[in-house]
Amino acid sequence: MSRIGLLPRILIAIVLGILLGSFIPLGIARFFATVSHLFSQFISFCVPILIFGLVVPAITRMGHGAGRFLLLTIVLAYGDTVLSALLGYGIGSWLFPDIVAATGPYEAQASAAIEPYFKLLIPPFADVLSVLLFSFILGMAVSRLKLERLTALFEEFQLVISFAIKHIIVPLLPFYILSIFTTMTFSGEVYRVIGIFLMIIVVIFVIHIFILLYEFCVAGLVTRSNPLRLLRTMLPAYFMALGTSSSAATIPVTLDCTLRNGVRPEVAGFTVPLCATIHMSGSAMKITCFALAVCLMQGLPHDSLLFLSFILMLGIMMVASPGVPGGSIMAALAPLSSILGFGAEAQALMITLYIAIDSFGTACNVTGDGAIALIIDKVRGQRL
Repeated sequence: MSRIGLLPRILIAIVLGILLGSFIPLGIARFFATVSHLFSQFISFCVPILIFGLVVPAITRMGHGAGRFLLLTIVLAYGDTVLSALLGYGIGSWLFPDIVAATGPYEAQASAAIEPYFKLLIPPFADVLSVLLFSFILGMAVSRLKLERLTALFEEFQLVISFAIKHIIVPLLPFYILSIFTTMTFSGEVYRVIGIFLMIIVVIFVIHIFILLYEFCVAGLVTRSNPLRLLRTMLPAYFMALGTSSSAATIPVTLDCTLRNGVRPEVAGFTVPLCATIHMSGSAMKITCFALAVCLMQGLPHDSLLFLSFILMLGIMMVASPGVPGGSIMAALAPLSSILGFGAEAQALMITLYIAIDSFGTACNVTGDGAIALIIDKVRGQRL
């Protein structure tokens, strides 16, 4: 199984879960509910550690640069990430209620009847928001004071966290998802969930095409170039990201496409690697749309002010995600649980949905990096 990619393993887990949940007795369903409970407790315990291990070194790395162009690149990347997520929320608020309502009301009583054989509570060592605030303060202080030994320490700690995600959490995810879908099928909710999200994925795909069009229309307006030509030049990076699902692995291709769009080498060499770390427009939009759909399905609050808080925090958390398998959704677990109130089942559903179309979000991210590089190059040329 280790030779099979994560997405095929997730799909196998979903199919097996649906098949098993269709005929197993209640006793076996309770076994899967126990597995799901234990892993959800493990994830809840790990979230504060993941935040600390990913956010602190991400902030210290951002502080290594200096100057107005670093600040401008960060503002553009964060602003576009937030705008894309807001766009997803706006369109989702318009379309998703009808999609969810067409499938009938959410029935939580059936799944609630499947109790685990035993419960083991593993409380996290600190509150999520407390760890997040502490990580911001510590990261900015280490960066500002140029504490090289602490910087190296946090970089090594990030390697430990990345190892834990890659070799512990990610390999166990298919078993967790198998347990979730087995109990969901046993309770009769799985077919409704799949029907809803197949329609929502189509909407997300259309939104991510629209995001690319408006990004390059803005870049074309600033640089006085044909936006469709600029976007067409970036297509190799788009398709490379579809195949790798990694912003970091696509950097060489993104850099080459950006240079072919006329961006100067010194600007491209600065903006492309930085944006691969902080520009997450496609991922943030996708997570926001899925989160809104889950809120509608489970009757959770989903008003605009609540989602604005979630999106602003999500844009910050996305900085910590590149280079880590499933990093974006792992980093998003903190605001999903602390702001939107997602429980174990909702978080598992978010992980499954995100991984299922992970490559499309990554492709949107890296292609949009080329648009930001064009704008920075134009502004820098005017300042010289």
